[in-house]
Amino acid sequence: MMAITADGKIAKDSTQFTDWTSREDKKLFVEVSKKHGVIMMGENTFKTFLKPLPGRLNVVFSKQENPEPIEGVKWVNGEPQQVLEELETLGYKSALLGGGATINSLFLKNKLITEIILTIEPKIFGQGLSLFNEDLDVNLKLLEIEKLNDNTIMIKYQVIY
Repeated sequence: MMAITADGKIAKDSTQFTDWTSREDKKLFVEVSKKHGVIMMGENTFKTFLKPLPGRLNVVFSKQENPEPIEGVKWVNGEPQQVLEELETLGYKSALLGGGATINSLFLKNKLITEIILTIEPKIFGQGLSLFNEDLDVNLKLLEIEKLNDNTIMIKYQVIY
């Protein structure tokens, strides 16, 4: 699940805070991520949140050897499939992937994404980070479109492998 600009960017750079998205996007993100109980993300994405997202397990992919323990955060550096298997042993039935581009690409290349939820915001960055950062060729099937406010839409796709 990611918010993107009208020109397909998720951020201007890896340090940009998520304050550019609408209130409705944030509300939907909280609702969906709490439903899953787990939000997975890369370390750069985690840093843009300033603190762990409450009410769900924050699984953060990091290359650090010994990251600082933070309550509500599970630091991982393994392969995505192994991380998902471990989450399953902890009782989680599903997990939400929340970026960024490198983690999104890694999960998609390993065929571990079943749906993609995009919130398209009325903004243009021109340059910046894309949803994925690798050469991919994956088909999608449209599942749902919802207007969240006068300017923002949510699109949900099924990933076809």
